[in-house]
Amino acid sequence: MEFSHFDGSGRARMVDVSGKEPSCREARAVGKILVSREVFSAIREGTVKKGDVLAVAATAGTMGAKRTWELIPMCHILPLESCRVEFEMKEEELAVYCFCTVRVTGKTGVEMEALTGASTALLTIYDMCKSMDKSMEIGEIYLQKKTGGKSGEVKNDMPRRRVFREEEIR
Repeated sequence: MEFSHFDGSGRARMVDVSGKEPSCREARAVGKILVSREVFSAIREGTVKKGDVLAVAATAGTMGAKRTWELIPMCHILPLESCRVEFEMKEEELAVYCFCTVRVTGKTGVEMEALTGASTALLTIYDMCKSMDKSMEIGEIYLQKKTGGKSGEVKNDMPRRRVFREEEIR
């Protein structure tokens, strides 16, 4: 397997996508944060002192996705056409799941943007709730699905450290 992010001397480089044809590309990333019962209730009831946690986290996730190229050195600047950040609260797990779906018509995929969006949203939940609980755990962030480009549709229905099934959270 040849890695496209290295030049002939083994140095990292940005992939040249100038010869590719634009196509509609979409990626969806998933992650979760485990919280205390107190934090879970405060998020659900909207009583966190810093404000509406999920609304702020959704905005932060969108901002993170849009600025991925500034954080990940070899990512291209992409004119995102859509970024949707959604949450699912699972009381039995004391978990908040984040789903970040990003779409673009372009020459390269948006997997990193979806992953960055989900990560940023989860970090924002931690930031807004850390005064109540510093033991929150962020994890299981992974690319669930991507479409478009040379590899077409790719689904990751079986993350390596799976603790839930898709039908359990949707």
